[in-house]
Order: sequence, then C-alpha cells, then structure tokens
Amino acid sequence: MSYLVLKGINKIYPNGYHAVHDFNLQIEKGEFIVFVGSSGCGKSTTLRMIAGLENISKGEFLIDGKRANEMGPRERGVAMVFQSYALYPHMSVYDNLAFGLTLQGVDDDVIEKKVMNTAKILGLTDYLDRKPRALSGGQRQRVAVGRAIIRKVDIFLMDEPLSNLDAKQRVTMRSEITQIHRETGATTIYVTHDQTEAMTMADRIVVMKDGYVQQVGTPHALYFNPVNMFVAGFIGEPPMNFIDAVMKNGVLDVGGNTVDLNKLADKDVIKKYEGKEVALGFRPEAIKLTSKGEVNDAYRISCKVELTELLGDNTNVYVDINGVKSILKVDPHDSPELDTDLEFAIPYKSVYLFDKETEKRIKLTKE
Repeated sequence: MSYLVLKGINKIYPNGYHAVHDFNLQIEKGEFIVFVGSSGCGKSTTLRMIAGLENISKGEFLIDGKRANEMGPRERGVAMVFQSYALYPHMSVYDNLAFGLTLQGVDDDVIEKKVMNTAKILGLTDYLDRKPRALSGGQRQRVAVGRAIIRKVDIFLMDEPLSNLDAKQRVTMRSEITQIHRETGATTIYVTHDQTEAMTMADRIVVMKDGYVQQVGTPHALYFNPVNMFVAGFIGEPPMNFIDAVMKNGVLDVGGNTVDLNKLADKDVIKKYEGKEVALGFRPEAIKLTSKGEVNDAYRISCKVELTELLGDNTNVYVDINGVKSILKVDPHDSPELDTDLEFAIPYKSVYLFDKETEKRIKLTKE
C-alpha cells in the first residue's frame, strides 16, 4: 500500500459550502507532490485536512496503512511551512529553530548540534543571533523551512511558502527546497498557484479546479498530454492557444486558415465530431516561422502582428488570426515588426483538439 492514501476526501463547511469533492490520491514514500490551481480551488483546504488542521467531512485518510482521520497534527508526524513564515518575532533565529525541540524536551547539546547542522544546510550560520525583523524575506523563509526540517519528520507540508518573495528569491528558494527534499528523503506535499514552481519541483502534480481534481501526473505528462482545456491552459507559460472552429468533413476553418484533420485523425473521430464545435490548441513555443525555411508536416496559419515582448531568451508575439488573439513564442532575433503580416506553421505532432461542450481532449488517433 502507498504511504499516504486519500480515499474519497470531501470538505463541506457548516454553511453548506463544498470546498473539496471526492479527492483521491496515493502518494509514495519520499515523493514530492505539488497541488496546483487558481485561488479557491481547494488545494490549501486539502493540505490542511492532511495536516489535521481541518476535519475531513467524508472519506478516509491513511498514513502508512493506518487511518488518520481522528489523529491530531502531532500524532500524524507532519511539519508544516506556512505562507506567512509564522516565526516568533521576539526570538532569535537560533531560538526559532530550537523551539520545537525544546518543547519535546530534547537535551541542549543535541539541540545545539541539530540547529548548527540545519543552519549550515540553509546558509543561516551567520544569522543565528538575529531576530526575524533583521532578516530579508528569503532568509525568513529559510528559517521557517529550517524549523520544519530540524524535527526530522516523515511528512513535510508547505502552503504557498514562496509567494511573499520576489522573483529572484523564489528561484533561489525553489532550488534550495528541492535540494533539502533530496537530502531528507521526506514525503513532501507542496501547495502553490504558480505552475512554474509545480513544473520545476514536483515528481507529480495534482491540478485542481473548483474543488475537483482535474489531472494527476508528472510535469511531462501534464504538459504534453493534458486531459482537458483547463489543464492545457493552466500548465505552460505563456498558456496554450485555443481557436474555436466547427468540424466539416474533417476540415476546420481556423481564422480563415484551413486545417485538414483527415491527415491526422482516425475516420471514426472525424465522423463523431462532424458538425460539432471543437477547439484547436497549440502551444506558443511549438510554432515555426515559415520565413525561416521550409516546414514540412505542418499547418500554415496567416495572422497580423499586434504586439511584441522581448524577454531576453525569447520574444512573445501577440497576433490576430482573423479576430482570434493568440501568442507565439519566437527566437528574439526573429522578432517581427508591428502591424505586419506573418505566417507561421504548427507541426502536426503539436496540434491538440478539444470538445467544446465537455472541454475534454479529443484523441485524434486510437491508442
């Protein structure tokens, strides 16, 4: 049996609000799992139920085969890192790190050894005598993480721990938390609304929307094989482009451009969606500019350039495809001029198709 098992977990508040619906997940020992989704999707509520800070309304939560629904947070053997750091302002960094061990009655010499080792891992050795107010945001977050890992628990829970940091600090702390996870081997569940954090840190990602799990999988699986439009649009930066069209004899009119799916899709798929609304999806970075040479096995799309954003390693090009807005990601040296006509190609292998009614991905060929 998996180390952590969530079976049909639901959270219903006294006012009737159903925050989490039928959440099912099995987590192996030592995995790094990330819950991701927009605000209000239920990811933090689920984390708090795992921690024992929220009661489970319905379902069963198992830790190493034992039912944990009625266990308190201490009995579950978890350590939690919050968005707000939750440091004691009147205590030094040393005392903040040592506090949990002191409450457990650990000997002073053992506490000192553990604090010094943890401080060394997190680069806090020179700041042990400082109060939290004398630290930067990144340093405070290191203390919060250190207070969790010093207890040597089996389960780390992290709720938006990097959201208060600036962009540079977030990149640094992402790598540090990932490294700490590798060193400790603890099972980690991490909550974020930032899909970049999810993609770079997770072994597996749980994508949530409106209290429901949309998809569970590796970063690679979610990026290349999204099950629906929400996952396809949430994972990836910039997000996937979608263009609405109606299937007619296997052909789509995509902003005045012809996309013949007979070249890609099984006849049964074309027959099933004849006369129905679908959405063609393609990722901004999957396209190729036809002006840069011959592109084979691809659909050609004409558009007009409306805006460009030079980001250093690439340029985001905002285009109008006969009234449909899309984003292309191109080499910065290939940035087109504003208000010019542009043609790009979408390789056949990079085309996605979705059912507009259900928003589920349409598999073009039989598995």
